[in-house]
Amino acid sequence: MFKNYALIICLFLVISCNKKSVNTILVSNVTALQNALKSVKAGDNIVLKDGIYKDVEIQFIGEGTKENPITLKAENAGKVFIEGVSSLEISGNYLQVEGLFFRNGYSPKKNVIAFRTSEKNVANHSKVTNCVILDFNNLERDQDNLWVQLYGKHNQFSNNYLAGKTNGGPTLRVDLKGNQSIRNYHKIINNHFGPRPRKGGARGETIQLGSSFTSMSPSNTLIANNLFEECNGEVEIISSKTNFNIIRNNVFYKSEGSVVTRHGNYVTVDGNYFIGDGVNEQFGGIRIINTGHWVTNNLFYKIKGKNFRSPIAVMNGIPKSPLNRYNQVTDVVVAYNTFVDSDAPFQFGVGQNLAQKDVLPKSEIRSARALRTEVVNNVIYNSKGDENPIIEHDKADGVTFKSNVIDNNGVAIKNAHGLISKDLKLTDIGTNLSVPVNGFADVAIYKGFDFEVIKNDLLGNSREKNNQIGAVLSSENINLNLLDKTKYGANWFSNEVEAKEPKTHVVANSDELVAKLKTAEKGDIIDLGLGVFKVDKSLVIDKSITIQSSGDGKALIVFSGEENTPLFELNPYGKLTVKQVILEGNNNNYAFASLKKNMSNHFGLTVSMCEISNFNYVLKVYKQSFSEEITFESSSITNCENGLELSEETNDRGDYNTEYLTINNCTFNTVKQNVIDYYRGGYDESTIGGNLLVTNSRFTNCGAKEKNKRLLNHNGIHNVHINNNTFKNNKVDFVSILWGAKNNFASDNTFVNSGNIKTEQNLKQTLLY
Repeated sequence: MFKNYALIICLFLVISCNKKSVNTILVSNVTALQNALKSVKAGDNIVLKDGIYKDVEIQFIGEGTKENPITLKAENAGKVFIEGVSSLEISGNYLQVEGLFFRNGYSPKKNVIAFRTSEKNVANHSKVTNCVILDFNNLERDQDNLWVQLYGKHNQFSNNYLAGKTNGGPTLRVDLKGNQSIRNYHKIINNHFGPRPRKGGARGETIQLGSSFTSMSPSNTLIANNLFEECNGEVEIISSKTNFNIIRNNVFYKSEGSVVTRHGNYVTVDGNYFIGDGVNEQFGGIRIINTGHWVTNNLFYKIKGKNFRSPIAVMNGIPKSPLNRYNQVTDVVVAYNTFVDSDAPFQFGVGQNLAQKDVLPKSEIRSARALRTEVVNNVIYNSKGDENPIIEHDKADGVTFKSNVIDNNGVAIKNAHGLISKDLKLTDIGTNLSVPVNGFADVAIYKGFDFEVIKNDLLGNSREKNNQIGAVLSSENINLNLLDKTKYGANWFSNEVEAKEPKTHVVANSDELVAKLKTAEKGDIIDLGLGVFKVDKSLVIDKSITIQSSGDGKALIVFSGEENTPLFELNPYGKLTVKQVILEGNNNNYAFASLKKNMSNHFGLTVSMCEISNFNYVLKVYKQSFSEEITFESSSITNCENGLELSEETNDRGDYNTEYLTINNCTFNTVKQNVIDYYRGGYDESTIGGNLLVTNSRFTNCGAKEKNKRLLNHNGIHNVHINNNTFKNNKVDFVSILWGAKNNFASDNTFVNSGNIKTEQNLKQTLLY
């Protein structure tokens, strides 16, 4: 009897210890929140009532337990708004944050959310979930920060939505500084990383795991089941810079970059979907650097990325490379992957730069080719044949090619490396997704060392009994909907926006124009008729708006504003289209200009069928301003002191002011200097590199005051095409100096008393590292 009684007591004590204890504390303002946080204990549940919490720096410190965590959550997820100058830091054990919405502000610290409150006080076994961070950007593009930074161990960042980061710094980073943060086993799962616009410079990764200087440390971080949608910040979407990370079952959709094993070793990249549109040459796959990685079971669908962004890019390394550069690729396995309509899926020796040895120090020459690398059991399907499915920028003599199959639609292959030709058919496996799953059962599977660890295919089917090459073993009963966004991110938030028909507003005078600019909605059209508008103060553009004339004629806007002020002031989010309008200045003011500071988000500009004259600057883009696209088409620019000036990013860190500058079918007459001035400095390959397209245009009597005697200045821009233009009576020595080593070309141009175009193969640039 006594023994039974003692057993009952023990059971009661065990149950009592494991019982979840909840103490709910309801707060409704910042002061009450700060007071509640001062004395939290295991089992406490701090609930923020619905509303706006502005200018609040939250430090959430506590010691919860596995059974009784401490929770900070919204009363109703998505209805608690953290705004203004605000941040969240957590440290301790078993803490949970749920349902917060960060918007309309920026962080005063290095992070919006940090899993630590000081250098030594970190969070462990803690979770941030079901939250949103949207456009929570610092005021200046060069004010780098991270939206989320994980420290400590065994933390989880799950079911969150992050989008719209425009300033420098990765969206999320795992930090390994200090023993308290190595072998962290963090989980970054089920998130939706929404659109990150092009940054126009380096430091625009979506996820960064560690840094160059912790690249020899083990991280053991898992990134799984996330959707990366239009993550275009730079060439690296995920930058793995530590050891033993796992990147699995993610969807990379129309994202201009790649998963990159930038530093560190032994990364597993398995079962991911890389989905492009079959057109955009910036959508990438996986770029491989360093040692011991396994790249298996991935699907590359209509990926057209080149070079650094090719589906599989195996880089050359630098002999005896320092930690922050490029280590040689060794002991890598690339197996059981499938490529559908993806150009040149295998590229080796990427980044080989021997041709630049005269302008680069020896320590920067990437000459170390891949060694002991196996490319095996892969399947390639091309509905349109590709004569170069394997490209060697440098010899792939350290690579083993075995049991790789291709259906190349009858096109001969120049550099086959043993590719086995087959006739294959595509099978649907989901919405707008088809792959070959049969037709190669007779191909012997290459069995390498430790290949038994590849137990499943892309869809989770076991390879144990019915194995074959390629990412997919069978399509039976499979109907994937990878872009069902309800599977990822916060369950209360959607980034789907219903298309809205633009509303047209007719204005008759300047006062109506100013008033309507304030009240019009995003995407609306302002119709000027054929009127004359006298404007003496800048028109603020802070949304997407079109200003145009009606009929076949052109309205006239005469700007008498003060010296060095713009007719159109381009603010963050301001995307302006001007069609069929005459713009006249007073020779001292500007037609278009960004803000001088606080350009926390991008602007945009399209000028079509316009006549622009008598301005000091046609376009002035200030430092730290960025536009994804600037276009002038079928327009004339006459009698202006300066033309299009985008050259203030002189820090030589790879930054520039627009991704695409397009001039088509335009005339430039008597533009004295800075006719087109578009600058990018520094040897950086983290971005597209800028694009200048000048076509079908005429330049007459321009450049008279150009100090360097060059008409078109585009120093350091990677992609320049100058085609089918006429240059007449321009007092310059050169129309342009092209960078031959990059994608700079000129053709079918006519020169009359205007110098010519010269090509320099290798331009000397400032090293960034």
